[in-house]
Formats: sequence, C-alpha cells, structure tokens
Amino acid sequence: MKRKPLLLFAFPFLILAVLAGERMATLLLGTYPASPTAWWLWLELRPLSAMFWQQVDVWLGGSMALDAVILAAASIVCWIACHAKRSAFVFLANHVALIFAGLMIAVGSHSETASTIAAFTSPSGFPFTLAVDFTLKNSLVLLFGIVACAYCHIAFLTEARERSVRTIRILALQRDL
Repeated sequence: MKRKPLLLFAFPFLILAVLAGERMATLLLGTYPASPTAWWLWLELRPLSAMFWQQVDVWLGGSMALDAVILAAASIVCWIACHAKRSAFVFLANHVALIFAGLMIAVGSHSETASTIAAFTSPSGFPFTLAVDFTLKNSLVLLFGIVACAYCHIAFLTEARERSVRTIRILALQRDL
C-alpha cells in the first residue's frame, strides 16, 4: 500500500481551513457589517476556533496579517510533513491536528455552556467544564480526525511490514550467497 500524501494532509488542511475561514469571515464582517451572509458564515465557524484566535490576538497583538502568516506557515509545515519519506512526520501532523481540534471543541464548548453545567477552575487557573458540546458539526470534525489518524496508523504499519519483508529477503539472499 503506497501512502497518499493528499489523504494524509486532508485533516490538518480541514483544521487550517476552518481557522482561515473564520478569519476571512471576521474580515468580511468588519468590511460588510450589514451582510447576513457574513454573519451566518462567522456564526458557523466561530465556535470551532473562537478561543484559539482570542488567545493568539492577546499574545501577538491582533494583526490579521500575522494571523495569515501563522496559517501559511502551519500549512507549509503540514504539507512538508505529509510529503516526508518518514511516516513519523505524517503521524505527528495528523495527531497534533486531532488534539488541536479536540481542544478547540472542548474550550469552545466551555464558552457556550449554560451556568447550570458543572464547571471548575484548576489551581493553575485553566477553566474546565464537565460538558463538551457534541453537535453534529463537532462530531463530524472529530470523527474525520479519528479516521485520518487511523489511516496514518495503517500507512505506518504497512510501511513497517514492507521494510521488514525487504530486510528478511536481503538476509535470505546474503545467507544463500
């Protein structure tokens, strides 16, 4: 089984596309505040990436150009990782994207939950909630991430098996000579 870099890049690309789409929707909303389409797009994408961009804006000053540079750099790193010869980089890119998506959904769920849901703060100040918002959109993102990671595992194990078969053949040829 030859691994397909485009399939391996699909989930990290989805996460980066959601982040970029939210930034574009914010830009459109600032440019055309009376547009119902811009509001709809922003309201659909905001829950998946709201807390991430709020933290980036606090740390880096809130520049849209800097946000675009961050997204471009992350896209290039993921693309290079998915085209690398070693499976470890692909493995890492997909698993980091899945962890990031899960954290975005968990933190975004906390900002949308009602006050009746049990929430507490850790000693370090990080807020936790006991409920995660598993809407259809969030569930599909996580399911797609799990499938992408499973594909990474299959590709990695297949490559390892092919390497071991090659090694065994080489050892058998050396023994026969």
